[in-house]
Amino acid sequence: MTLMTSTPAVTGSSAGIIRIAGIEPESIVDGPGIRYVVFAQGCRHRCPGCHNPHTHSFDGGRLVEIDAIIQEIKSNPLLDGITLSGGEPFEQAAAFSKLVRRVREMNLDVIVYTGYTYEQLMDGIHARPDWSSLLDGADLLIDGPFQQDKKSLLLKFRGSSNQRIIDMKKTRILNKIVPAEI
Repeated sequence: MTLMTSTPAVTGSSAGIIRIAGIEPESIVDGPGIRYVVFAQGCRHRCPGCHNPHTHSFDGGRLVEIDAIIQEIKSNPLLDGITLSGGEPFEQAAAFSKLVRRVREMNLDVIVYTGYTYEQLMDGIHARPDWSSLLDGADLLIDGPFQQDKKSLLLKFRGSSNQRIIDMKKTRILNKIVPAEI
C-alpha cells in the first residue's frame, strides 16, 4: 500500500487520498459476510468508552491512496463488501465517497459506521454536500454515538443499544428510517 509522506492541505482532496488509522483486510465482525474494513482517522465525537480511541486525533494515522486500497480489495475475491469505521468517516466524506464509488463498480456492498445520527447527517447535508454522497453510497448505516451505559456484547454489529442499523436503500425509497433486517 502506498504511504503518502507529505500532508496535503485538505485530506481527501482531488488527489484521492484518505487519512486512515488502519485497515482490516478480512473481518467477520464489522458487518455481514467477509468485509474489508477501513478505519478513518479523526473523530470529533470522542465517545467515553470508545473501542478505537487511537482514531480520535486528526493528525494521527497515515495517508493512503484510494487506488492502493482498491487494489487490495480487488486482490481478494472472497470479499462481500467494505465497511467504513472509525474514527468518523463523515469527517472525510469527500474522499470516502470516492472510495465507495469505486467499490460499487466492483459490485460490493458498503456499510458505514458513524457517531452521528441519521437525522444529524440529513440536517447537515446542506452545509456538507459530501455527506449526501457518502450516504448515497451506503447500503447499511450504523448510526449514533457509542454510549457506555447502553453497551451490550449481545448486539449484532453495534456497541450500544442506541445505535441503529439502517437499511439505506429502503430508507431512500420510503423517505423514512427503515431498520435493516440482518
